[in-house]
This record gives sequence, structure tokens and C-alpha cells, in this order.
Amino acid sequence: MYTYIWNKYLPVIRILLKKSAAGDQLLSLNREDFERAGTGRKAGYKFVIAFTDGKVSNVISGSDLASHLASAMLEDDATKAVLRGGQYEVILNTKFQLTIKNTAPQPAPQPAPEVTAEANAE
Repeated sequence: MYTYIWNKYLPVIRILLKKSAAGDQLLSLNREDFERAGTGRKAGYKFVIAFTDGKVSNVISGSDLASHLASAMLEDDATKAVLRGGQYEVILNTKFQLTIKNTAPQPAPQPAPEVTAEANAE
């Protein structure tokens, strides 16, 4: 029911997944696309999908909207390759804003090596 809509947004979602390493990404969706497509108003238009190593890691079966997005993302080879590389959250709020977060633990910054006075003298 919603798969064709998600496929329209998929190229942008893939780019935002890649950019999410630098910070959360936001995509504003066209509300009318979804309202014309189905019964989402009754079920609610918000969800969270958690992806870990290329698989959905939370329960989304209660939302057709979320299930169809997850399926579209995992059926697209390029998007699935990005998802395999980490941990992501894809969140839709009631304002039809899709937030993409890279939730993989970031490596701790390494301290700079100490410079001694002897090294400066050389």
C-alpha cells in the first residue's frame, strides 16, 4: 500500500543514511501522498524503526507504514549495504518529518601524543 511512496523517497533516504554519520538528518515528506494511500490517519503516522547490521531490531509489525518502509529499504541493494555498516534509527513524527539517526557508538577521541621539550629542541 505504501511501498510505491517509499520507493519514491528511497534515493534521498539512502543519501541521508550516509550523511547521518555527521549528525541527525531530517526529511520533510508530502503528507498528501500518505493520506491518499491509505488508512494511516486511524493508525497514526508515527513510528521508529531501529536497524542493526542490516536488520530491523525492533517490533514494527503494528505499523504498515513502518513495515513498508523497512521492506523497501532492505529490498534495495544499495540501501541495504549502507544499513549493514552500522546502527540507525528512522523516525517519523506526526508532522511527516523523517529523522535519520546514526546510533552506532562513536569511537572515543584519541588523545594527542604529548610533545616533550626535548622533541621541540631538535
